[in-house]
Amino acid sequence: MSTSPLSDRINSLSTSQTLAMAAKARELKAQGIDIISLSLGEPDFNTPDFIKEAAIQAIHDNYSSYTPVDGYLDLKEAIARKFKRDNHLDYKPSQIVVSTGAKQSLFNIAQAMINPGDEIIVPAPFWVSYVEIIKIAGGIPVEVPTTIESDFKITASQLEKAITPKTKMIWFSSPCNPSGSVYSKDEFEKLVEVLEKHPSIYVVADEIYEHINFTEKHTSIATLGTMINRTITVNGVSKAFAMTGWRIGYIGAPEEIAKACTKMQGQVTSGANSIAQRATIAAVDADPSVLKDMVAAFKNRRDLVVKLVQEIPGMKINVPEGAFYVFPDVSSFFGKTIQGIKINNADDFSMMLLEKAHVATVTGDAFGNPNCIRFSYATSEEQLIEALKRIKEALE
Repeated sequence: MSTSPLSDRINSLSTSQTLAMAAKARELKAQGIDIISLSLGEPDFNTPDFIKEAAIQAIHDNYSSYTPVDGYLDLKEAIARKFKRDNHLDYKPSQIVVSTGAKQSLFNIAQAMINPGDEIIVPAPFWVSYVEIIKIAGGIPVEVPTTIESDFKITASQLEKAITPKTKMIWFSSPCNPSGSVYSKDEFEKLVEVLEKHPSIYVVADEIYEHINFTEKHTSIATLGTMINRTITVNGVSKAFAMTGWRIGYIGAPEEIAKACTKMQGQVTSGANSIAQRATIAAVDADPSVLKDMVAAFKNRRDLVVKLVQEIPGMKINVPEGAFYVFPDVSSFFGKTIQGIKINNADDFSMMLLEKAHVATVTGDAFGNPNCIRFSYATSEEQLIEALKRIKEALE
């Protein structure tokens, strides 16, 4: 019998590698080392003033009591209007659940829907927490690998091959964290053709980066075929409105699933923060055009980073169409010794960049792709130029 007081569940859980890398970078910074951190997925913009004003007003209006578990009704009505306006999706307020960040939304879904032994298809690379959230619920993540050549997107035939009688769901993000890839309507239609043959499979569509999209338009998979009946659309205000610390996420889902998520949340955190919810009404009611300057800045940075990475011999990069990450393939460095450090994999490469170039990135291993590393370009152009100069020099 183990003498540890800790559960097998917690011992088998991986630490979030994005948060671990951020912690290591902070440690080095505290020692006085000038670290440029490209590891966290957080916009470097401030929350827009009109949202802050709504929060201040809510404080004056004494919104200080417990909130309904699934969110204020007028917030859910605003989210329903947003789904209609931006995504052409018809959700009633009873199909919407507001949570403490989209991460809690995902956790609720897993706990409310996954039974031990259920298989969940997860196209790789995937957001770092999907696999662990699925595993906590007893699900079996089935990773479907993609490569830089396929723009990190899965094909209909890959999806078809991954499906077994135990498949319960597929989880993905578009625009994708970590790759920045965006599925087009045409690409989704091909995947939907496969899913229509398997009507018992549910889809979790994580659209948190929807507005940070450099293509002409964002497609929600729930708008295609009969998918509205079995898609859980996950979103929030963290990325588009630079509200990461406000912790508001939400879902639109079939009513039975929304009720189950509310039931789950009612036993864990109850309703999300009252002031943040009032501020979120202002955010989701705003026309997305208020974000155009931020999106333009991200696109310029994307172009800058892609150009600078292309100038580094041995790094392979595609041109991501959304979010604020690049995901270069660094496998050409494996087996080499750089700055006295033997590089066996992306973990070693990422750690070498931190220790020798003083740039914090995240290993692709954390996202299910061991050949790549993720840089976030949610920082100033000066910082990006300096970071890539350091990386290039370290590799020379």
